[in-house]
Amino acid sequence: MSLMGSLYIGSSGLQTSQNALNTVAHNLSNVDTTGYTRQQVQQSDRSYLTLSTNPSSVNNKQTGMGVIYSRVKQVRDYFLDKTFRKESGRSMFYEVSTEVLEEAESLLGELEGEAFENTIQDLWTAVQELAKDPCSSVAQGLLVQRASEFVERASSVYDGLSSYQDNLNAQIKQQVDKINAYGQQLLALNDQIRAIESGGIEKANDLRDTRNLILDELAELVDITYAEDVYGSVSVKIEGVDFVNGSTCYEIGMDLDEVTGFYTLFWPQNASYYINDEGVRVYNTDGAEVFDLTREISTDLNTDIGGLKAMLWARGDHRADYTDITGGNYDSISQSIIMNLQAEFDQLIHSVATKINGILENAAGVVTGDIVLADGSILENVKYCEADSNGYMRNEDGSPIQIFDKITTDSYTKVTDVNGVEYWVYAEEVAGKTDSLYSVKNLQISAELMQNPSKLSFRLEDGSEDTETAEALKAAFTEEIYTLNPNVKKKTTFINYYSDLVAQVANTGYVYSSIYDNQCDTVEAVQNAREQVIGVSSDDELASMIKFQNAYNASSRYINVISEMLEHIISTLGV
Repeated sequence: MSLMGSLYIGSSGLQTSQNALNTVAHNLSNVDTTGYTRQQVQQSDRSYLTLSTNPSSVNNKQTGMGVIYSRVKQVRDYFLDKTFRKESGRSMFYEVSTEVLEEAESLLGELEGEAFENTIQDLWTAVQELAKDPCSSVAQGLLVQRASEFVERASSVYDGLSSYQDNLNAQIKQQVDKINAYGQQLLALNDQIRAIESGGIEKANDLRDTRNLILDELAELVDITYAEDVYGSVSVKIEGVDFVNGSTCYEIGMDLDEVTGFYTLFWPQNASYYINDEGVRVYNTDGAEVFDLTREISTDLNTDIGGLKAMLWARGDHRADYTDITGGNYDSISQSIIMNLQAEFDQLIHSVATKINGILENAAGVVTGDIVLADGSILENVKYCEADSNGYMRNEDGSPIQIFDKITTDSYTKVTDVNGVEYWVYAEEVAGKTDSLYSVKNLQISAELMQNPSKLSFRLEDGSEDTETAEALKAAFTEEIYTLNPNVKKKTTFINYYSDLVAQVANTGYVYSSIYDNQCDTVEAVQNAREQVIGVSSDDELASMIKFQNAYNASSRYINVISEMLEHIISTLGV
């Protein structure tokens, strides 16, 4: 090779070494930057100059033209990235679930400095005092007062659970907005990366770092799968459905339920719709939901991934009450933390109210049977009593005295039979009374008893004390006939029901907390392994800096030697 041609080798060494030093400096300056991926220099032969060819030789006689700075690549491990994102999504699922259970335990454990369990104990104490002296106006007044406190504080606990549902619903909207914003950012980054890398030489590594960081954060919220095409664009699926693909971001839609105020998440591209009179699309979300919340939560099925799903599970889709347990629909709410608590708590309030009312109904002479109405229709197997204003445990209108009344409807409905006799019939058993539930949100203390508790009297027509009814009220609190839900076999009493409910929440919280702690260890181990690949080591980069500085100095000396040789030849020939 000529001396002039040899200068290519030296100059290429200077250029590549300088570029390599710039890459090392870039790594060092971003050693603490979140999401930064270590960049690595790749060098290759520039080209070869063929001096001669010989068919009989293994290789032609060639000489190299130096080195070229071919590319700067990111050092990443696809499988570690995939594992980290799945495990971090699972970790977020259990983190959210643990936080929800802690909040629920707080709502159940304390209410304005006094545990709700004390309210039950106070009601139980009032019943015991009544059993000692049923005709005592003081004991009767105390019973009504404690019952009023029971209803008031029960409503506060239920309101707290409902408010937390609303809080979760607001968080769900925020998370969906964030996910949709991430989708738009991914589209923009895809366009920028394609534009920069279309030349085939330069790599948009810093933009790729931003995109990978978005994928990390997106994976914490939802279960994602992703792939990169040959042009550098990444496509993303959420729960197996396209989210970012090509030049389109299929944003998650939110359908607001006018009754509950809860958002249903759905894919607009998969939902049917019609245009209403105002020109607005009205979607039918059936079959287009983002999450299938009917599936069992299981690590084996990968249904426990993503904080957004955990929020939806915890919130549920409605305000639950005792009918979700007694109506054979428990499986639909069993996995929802808040709905499960609402239903079990409401079951306690319902059971206490109906049990106490039922004992007073028996004293008032309420029976079960059939009534043939004046129009010929038949009310079969209903609770009823003949209207008798002078009867024992009766109101002025002849209806049975009830401590617990309903807010929306009367507890009893008056009907007339075929013989013209008037009866009071239990309203829940009359067709069409669908809102006639003894539920915590539909419960109040009888206004008449609040004004005059002595109407209870507990004195029979012969003037004797009604100790039998008082003892029945006392026994109601110690009967072990209640269960939290159909899946629980342990029988409990009114006194222990609430403590069992709190214990159930605490035990479930402990389980979720343990899973979350283990999951954190898993995520940390995968992250450490990933950091060993993508992280920047100051020691390694300083070693690389020394190497490239020496390479730069060597190339510089090489050029100086060639320059001196050329100068010597020119000077000699000039003589």
